[in-house]
Amino acid sequence: MNQFTLRCLALFASVTALFLVTGCNTVSINSNQYLGVQSYPPSNPAQIQILRKEPARPHVQLGEVRAEPASDSVSAQKIEAALRTAAARMGADAIVIVYDRTEVTGAMLVGPWYGRSVQQIVGRVVVGVAIKYTGDAGS
Repeated sequence: MNQFTLRCLALFASVTALFLVTGCNTVSINSNQYLGVQSYPPSNPAQIQILRKEPARPHVQLGEVRAEPASDSVSAQKIEAALRTAAARMGADAIVIVYDRTEVTGAMLVGPWYGRSVQQIVGRVVVGVAIKYTGDAGS
């Protein structure tokens, strides 16, 4: 083999290994900003709080963020980081988790053409509402 072919094979092997290592460790994010809500400049993702119940402090709801980890091996820290990043794009100060369950996220056909069946794809889904604090912090 010549030098070019060896380099191409090495590059292909490196890219394949990268996909194998990271492919099942990703989080798919969908975010929807609510209509009629004031737009805010992006905030710092590191400063966004993750809450399990709506705070008593005055706030406005900016929109929803939906996270779907690719597998059970995705860490909670990675899911939270993805939620923070999406909420930061809306200018949020916090994100309130309103749904964290396993549900059917898709389906696929399995079997030969004469005896196919539908197999459900089940995965974890986390939904949070991005919020922006208004008024006094002491309220």
